[in-house]
Amino acid sequence: MSEKAGKLTFEEAMVQLEEIVEKLEQGDVPLEESIDLYQQGMKLSKLCHTKLKNVEKKMDKIMHEDGREEPFVIQGEDH
Repeated sequence: MSEKAGKLTFEEAMVQLEEIVEKLEQGDVPLEESIDLYQQGMKLSKLCHTKLKNVEKKMDKIMHEDGREEPFVIQGEDH
């Protein structure tokens, strides 16, 4: 995976990851190619995880109209 992969959107990375998983699940991929696909899949998985973490950090705060930020807290349900 090159710097090109770093420019992938989350959705593009997920599509590529799903294609890799599908190929590996078919079981008819030569060993060397399987290893390469596995490594590509791990890199794509890490990219997706990083992108999700970044979004999670952004979602942790609410920005008010005046630019002030405060932590976003989800209120639990009362039982």
